[in-house]
Amino acid sequence: MIRWALALLLLALPAAAQTGDLGLVVERATGSLLVVDQSERAALGRIGGLGDLSHASLVYSPDERFAYVFGRDGGLTKVDILDRTIVKRVLQAGNSIGGAISDDGRLVAVANYEPGGVRVFDAETLEMVADLPTGSKTIGLVDAPGRRFVFSLWDAGETWIADFGGGEPVVTRIGGIGANPYDALITPDGRTYIAGLFGEDGLAAIDLWAESPAPRRILDGYGAGREGLPVYKMPHLEGWALAGEQFVLPAVGQHEVLWLDARTLTETGRTPTHGQPVFAMAQPAGRHVWVNFAHPLNDTVQVIDTVTHQVVREIRPGPAVLHMEFTPRGHEVWISVRDADRIDIYDTRSFEKLGEIPAQSPSGIFFTARAHRTGL
Repeated sequence: MIRWALALLLLALPAAAQTGDLGLVVERATGSLLVVDQSERAALGRIGGLGDLSHASLVYSPDERFAYVFGRDGGLTKVDILDRTIVKRVLQAGNSIGGAISDDGRLVAVANYEPGGVRVFDAETLEMVADLPTGSKTIGLVDAPGRRFVFSLWDAGETWIADFGGGEPVVTRIGGIGANPYDALITPDGRTYIAGLFGEDGLAAIDLWAESPAPRRILDGYGAGREGLPVYKMPHLEGWALAGEQFVLPAVGQHEVLWLDARTLTETGRTPTHGQPVFAMAQPAGRHVWVNFAHPLNDTVQVIDTVTHQVVREIRPGPAVLHMEFTPRGHEVWISVRDADRIDIYDTRSFEKLGEIPAQSPSGIFFTARAHRTGL
């Protein structure tokens, strides 16, 4: 009798909502997010009122239910993707440039251009718990293992490590990074932080496992002897691809991608491309890297074989391809085509177009699987 009563009680409870198949698409022109379902290849609804999303990014809570959206207007917005509502929104600065969530999911950090520095918030309440002024535009903010955040200073040429493992932050300052670091990434194992330099021809790498982390120059002078082209859009280092034992990354001001040995960080090759690369993204569990390009050649995506370093396919989705996102196991890629107001979906094996979803000036695409990856 008790078993029957328990069974009836369980049937009466609402089914647990699932988040693993969901994602968010930034609709930059309307300050909104489009909630999408990967399996259904469909939009489920829209969340509005998020302010200026012209250079927006977001991260997810560990349970994948909440997203923290970093707007260009300094807004930090917590949204519930199941209820499709804004939980809380704070204008924490005048101009922001991305953020990160700590590995335990309890802290959210925001990098600011104006007034500079990094501000850290409680992920549950969005109450500020730390203010780290830097006197500089702050870029390249990532999470690192051990409740740490790493970021770089555009004006000062430094990288800082803020350790929140003991409660109050302990900040380590690393000088000599180079002129005008513009973006950065952290490797999936959390060991190496790499900053791209706009003011110099090269990059800086820092071993975060070292007792005393120090910068190491890599790809120094990779554009030597060639005229740099006008840079219409800076490459995103988040889009670095780790494919097997090699990195592929966009070359600033050149029509090519560069290949590095992931162990030694030395150059191993170059691949000429259709235009100036913005994102070079590795297909999960696949041998291909997908690359999109800056204006005015931004209607095209090229697919490069990581073994041969050759372009094996070229796709023209339409005007202003801004971002790409793979499904977690890499069987599909979703591509935002801003000026056509849609998301295109492709099979990564056959390159067949599987469908499209209407969207309002879409830019970034973020699936909830990002919740479980360092640096995203």
